[in-house]
Amino acid sequence: MKSLLQLSEVYAILEPGPVVLLGTSLGGRANLMPLSWHCMMEFEPPLVGCVVSAGNHSFSALQATGECVINVPTESLARQLVGCGNCHGDQCDKFACFGLTPLPSAEVAVPRVEECFANLECRVVDRQLVDRYNFFILQVVQAWIDPSVTAPRTLHHRGYGKFMLAGKKSSSLQRCVERRRSHTQP
Repeated sequence: MKSLLQLSEVYAILEPGPVVLLGTSLGGRANLMPLSWHCMMEFEPPLVGCVVSAGNHSFSALQATGECVINVPTESLARQLVGCGNCHGDQCDKFACFGLTPLPSAEVAVPRVEECFANLECRVVDRQLVDRYNFFILQVVQAWIDPSVTAPRTLHHRGYGKFMLAGKKSSSLQRCVERRRSHTQP
């Protein structure tokens, strides 16, 4: 028998994807913050929606510059990911504090995180929902991936300090997809 779920706990059921490190830079000072409120909005051009709290240093930087990098870490960076969320960007250099390596980006003035298996350089393209919901629409303008990481064990926030891991391949699901493709292709 099912029981009622508190409405404040619904987000843990519908978490959208892996926790990422959102990189921003303001006045030459780079910052990183964990971000779990994001979703794909469009395939081409790739658009990503994300919510950044107005109380975060990253919010001010994103508002001012319109640029960021979405860095996608794996389980091996769990300590750094949580650490970046437990200190403020105006108080410490998170790259130095957590042993992360900044790499120059090609299209934006925000460094990428070398240790992350994927980096998405982004520009803000729509601010219509920022004032009301702190919701930014970003366009990915350059994407980087480590081809050696084929099944990334990414962290997913389940709320209240709980996380789960993704990255296990499911052969039964893969077979279903392959069967469906073979039936739908001419």
